[in-house]
Amino acid sequence: MKKQIIKTILLFLSSQAAVFLLSFLYNKEITLLHYINISFYIGSLFILVSLLFFTIRSGFFDAVTKSFRQVFAGKNVKKSEIEEMTPPSEMISFNVLPFLLNGILVTVVMLLALYIYSF
Repeated sequence: MKKQIIKTILLFLSSQAAVFLLSFLYNKEITLLHYINISFYIGSLFILVSLLFFTIRSGFFDAVTKSFRQVFAGKNVKKSEIEEMTPPSEMISFNVLPFLLNGILVTVVMLLALYIYSF
């Protein structure tokens, strides 16, 4: 649990550094509006990618990939070879929780900045 918190904090700090760096490189200045725009993109990217990996890891696409392998395998491939192929759910072995938490934290900080910007 302590490792996940450290990973999330390091990921959050690197995400914030990336937001400021991209804001400066892309817009040549760092303003609150540019920070909000770029942190929205980065937070959304982390959330969407982590949810995609979570969906793949849950086994949702295993039946679909098995069906595609059977259809496109050809006549020379045996059915036992298709059964031995690794499903996508077993290919993703890392924990996606730090990425999801980082995306949520970046989005929350973006929403706070948006609230400050509205006044």
